[in-house]
Amino acid sequence: MKNKKFKGYAFVEGGVCAAQGFKAGGIHAGLKPGSDPNKNDLAMICSVKPCTAAAMYTTNKVQGAPIIVTRRHLRNGQAQAVIVNSVNANTCNADGEEKANLMCEYAAKALDLHPEDIIVASTGVIGQPLPIEPIEKAVPALAESLSETGNAAAVNAIMTTDTQPKEVAVEFTAGGKTCRLGGMLKGSGMIHPNMATTLTFLTTDCAIDHDLLAAALREVVFVTLNRVSVDGDTSTNDMVCVMANGEAGNAPIVTNEEDYEVFKDALYAVLMNLARKMARDGEGATKLIECLCEGAEDDKTAEIVAKSVITSSLFKAAIFGEDANWGRILCAVGYAPAEFNIKKVDVSLGSAKGTIQVCKKGAGVPFSEEEAKVILGEEEIFVHVTIGKGPGSAVAWGCDLTYDYVRINGDYRS
Repeated sequence: MKNKKFKGYAFVEGGVCAAQGFKAGGIHAGLKPGSDPNKNDLAMICSVKPCTAAAMYTTNKVQGAPIIVTRRHLRNGQAQAVIVNSVNANTCNADGEEKANLMCEYAAKALDLHPEDIIVASTGVIGQPLPIEPIEKAVPALAESLSETGNAAAVNAIMTTDTQPKEVAVEFTAGGKTCRLGGMLKGSGMIHPNMATTLTFLTTDCAIDHDLLAAALREVVFVTLNRVSVDGDTSTNDMVCVMANGEAGNAPIVTNEEDYEVFKDALYAVLMNLARKMARDGEGATKLIECLCEGAEDDKTAEIVAKSVITSSLFKAAIFGEDANWGRILCAVGYAPAEFNIKKVDVSLGSAKGTIQVCKKGAGVPFSEEEAKVILGEEEIFVHVTIGKGPGSAVAWGCDLTYDYVRINGDYRS
């Protein structure tokens, strides 16, 4: 999906409720004693009818019980609702699967569905038993609260160390019908995915074949959520799922042709913007870093280099200090596990305040430190790395490394 002009969509409000036939809600169940009653910790999304559904999961060998249960429920490629909690990840617990199943049963009873129709997810502290009684008590009220404007309450419920709600929605045309696709995401720390990122929930009223839906999700995740890193840690509970209910009334997308490409463009618009929001809201972060690597022999090489740059702790710290220490970029490029000629590497730094070249053909070039300081003073920093004249390119997103990252993770459980 590189080097193409994305078209055919417009941004709209509503997040996971933007698409026809979807409602959402969030509630404070009190999963953490003494927690803020204004902070929701249990969310639900529901469609008016069964959906075609697909998902991707963490590649961490340690996986939360909700992932095991959701994998089982999505074997038939269908779902109708999501229930998700924050505060507790329900991971590495002997009774984890039992409680994940109970969450599905409670949601199914309240929504008059089958438990197998439910996607379940959890996020929060690992290795502590999930208190199921508050969830059981809260689910009926949560189901009753579902509305077409409940997306904000749902987003609030899945946030942990996030400081900003993350939701995006777009409108597009397929089969002559107006369709919508929206999503919400939680993610701020423990982010370095190999296949999916944190918890991401997507809804669309577009009718689309299951295999094509799953293929589109895989392809777009690879160039969006899979290109983000905050701290180099891959979570145990990462999940991205999409539900399509067909309420837009378009002829189902069943072939890999024009409507399918428009659908993928819409999916890219949502996931790319969610990925950027997540990187910008990295734990303690003050700046978003976007690295574009070009001139590689292939896209994979470019991806490896771009991700190496945005995951370098030394470079991330330099960006926090607004220090144009380009040697740290070249160092990260140099230890990237890919083949290229370091003597062909050029590096530039940019922001809304301008662009400045700091390295050419693997060596430093004179530049104004004062000008560089002004450029790096912005909230969005762009790193452009060229490693040759090949056709390969890739973009990756990260954030700076600040004092607050240590503070947040030093007392995460307290």
